[in-house]
Amino acid sequence: MTRPARALLDAQALLHNLAQVRSRAPSSKVMAIVKANAYGHGLVWAAQTLRDADALGVASIDEALQLRQAGIRQPITLLEGFFQIDELPLIAQHDLAPVIHHPTQLQALEAANGIAPLTVWLKINTGMNRIGFDVVAAADALARLQRCRQVREVRVMSHFANADDTLDVTTQEQLKRFLAFVNGTDLAGSIANSAGIAGWPASHLDWVRPGIMLYGGSPLAQKSAQDLNLQPVMTLTTALIAVSSRNAGDGIGYGGGYRCPENMPVGVAAIGYGDGYPRRAANGTTVLVNGKRASLIGRVSMDMITIDLRTQPDARVGDPVVLWGVGLAADEVAASAGTISYELFCQVTPRIPRVPL
Repeated sequence: MTRPARALLDAQALLHNLAQVRSRAPSSKVMAIVKANAYGHGLVWAAQTLRDADALGVASIDEALQLRQAGIRQPITLLEGFFQIDELPLIAQHDLAPVIHHPTQLQALEAANGIAPLTVWLKINTGMNRIGFDVVAAADALARLQRCRQVREVRVMSHFANADDTLDVTTQEQLKRFLAFVNGTDLAGSIANSAGIAGWPASHLDWVRPGIMLYGGSPLAQKSAQDLNLQPVMTLTTALIAVSSRNAGDGIGYGGGYRCPENMPVGVAAIGYGDGYPRRAANGTTVLVNGKRASLIGRVSMDMITIDLRTQPDARVGDPVVLWGVGLAADEVAASAGTISYELFCQVTPRIPRVPL
């Protein structure tokens, strides 16, 4: 018998979430973001499932080539562009669309020879202050790209910094700057990430770029995934491997930081930070045992967690344990661990088998 920890992947949930994107932005094309191994779900599996998306977004050429080698023919955008000029022939060969966000990339593109013309995205910094040309410099960059013989089409994108908070005026200010740049041109534009799609309809424009909402996490601080009619794609599951009776005052796990308040049953489940379950998950973090809520107790170990089974007195070795997914939102677990669902998904390690349903 193999170790019971698994990440179950629901293709129908992924397609449902894509449909939610289209229903919210019906006039926009959809660039499905599958970078970082599709947020831990499996790059090729996600791309094959999202075959009806208009394009895919990855971080680098390495991810893009994995998709091309798997037979994925959709347009692919390199969200960080290229890192070295010698990537450009491969980018052209595989018809990839790099983001141009820095003068060094622009200079390299102008200096390139013997490549087929590319579609490129010009990245504008409207307030995220991470990468991208400031609005004034972007006008010159655009003119240079439009003159560049290595470019067949220029599109324009930016990225929201605070769109998860629908009460924050920063998003309106960023959108205003972006629209001031693209309005009156024939340039295709994109600024809406998942939060923009869910909370800021005016940002949808020609292209939207859903990420976390595709995988069933909420992109908005004020709304849950359920509020947004999103379904969990990954259910991280394992099983109890031990059930024991512990006495009042017994310390549980490393450091004995949790002390049993009374005589109580304690379960051990085969999952830990070596699998990507967050070590900083606090006492009281919810897990599901036999589909019912129970609480994490004690420090998370590399391969095991301990669970208060007082709500599950009949639990036995082999009973299923869900860490997040169907019945338990990843956003709830992330909050207990002081993080976000993006990180939970991305941290699931390769030793956890991904099992398509």
